[in-house]
Formats: sequence, structure tokens, C-alpha cells
Amino acid sequence: MSVYRPQFEQALRLFGRASEAMKARGLSAPVLVGGAAVEIYTSSALNTGDFDIVTPWQQEFEEELRRLGFIRPSGRGRATRGWIHPDLQLGFEVVARSLLGGLAERERVRLIDLGEDGVAAVISVEDMIADRMGQYASGAAPEMLEQARRLFALHADVDRDYMEKRIRHESAGEYGVADLEG
Repeated sequence: MSVYRPQFEQALRLFGRASEAMKARGLSAPVLVGGAAVEIYTSSALNTGDFDIVTPWQQEFEEELRRLGFIRPSGRGRATRGWIHPDLQLGFEVVARSLLGGLAERERVRLIDLGEDGVAAVISVEDMIADRMGQYASGAAPEMLEQARRLFALHADVDRDYMEKRIRHESAGEYGVADLEG
């Protein structure tokens, strides 16, 4: 798995271990979204500083993070919503209870085998592109168009029909797959 930068790979392995612990409790595995998913789909060509996670089991997931050595930063000038592993300085934060508000198809989630560290569940590349296009369409994140285009260029095998539907929904009908090609 050496396609990722070492710090990111270590954090991904910790995520896999936390995911396995959740499954051992009889709970569904958390799913990576956001920048961590982008970094996975670009093989670390685009880097992130955090792992955004979707799980309906926030308290239980945070308990597992604590067991793995994560701490909640506190004090002046520190973000307090997420968790950081002191050795990695990458933040982990639960950002939602359901995958894109329940609109992403769970069966499209990609599973990454991390060997002895378990399996990491990652939002589909189609849904990640649609999410980026939605953020771009909002006007609050103009840089997301370039991220969506880079992801699209790297993944020619996407389900274009599904992605068209998801982009149209996330962008309130304003954008579609054709906007990724320009």
C-alpha cells in the first residue's frame, strides 16, 4: 500500500483498526469521506490534514479512537470537534450520521483491505466527485471544481449515469458530468 504518503498510510491503518473494533461490537463500519477519500482516490497527489468520518455511532467510534491513542485537542487556538493522534497530527472527526444525507448508495462504498489492520470503507469516487461539485455549486468552495475534475480524470471507469444523477442532485441541477470535462 505504499502509494500513499507514510503519515497518511499510518492514519488509514488506525482507521482500519477502529473500523474493525466497531464491527466487533456489532456496529456498522464507519465510512471515510472528504479529504481523506480524495487522498485515497488520488494516491496522495492531493493531501489532506484530516479524516472526515460518517457513522451513526459517534460515541462508540470516539471510544475506539481513544483506545488507539487519539486525544481531543483543547486549549487556546485548538479545534475541539475532532481527535488527533499525537504521532501523526492528522485530525479525525465524525461529520455526519449518514452518507451524504442518506442519498449515496451504501453498496457503492469501496472497501480497502489493510491486511492485519482490517478494512477501511471509503465513499465511492462517484459520490465523492458529486460532493465536490455540490460544494463548488454552493459558491463557498471554488477550489472543489478542480478537485472534482482531477478525480474524474483519474477514474475513467466511473458509473457516469449514477454520477450524473448525483452531481445534478448535489448541485441543485446546475452541473453535470459534462462540466468535469471542460
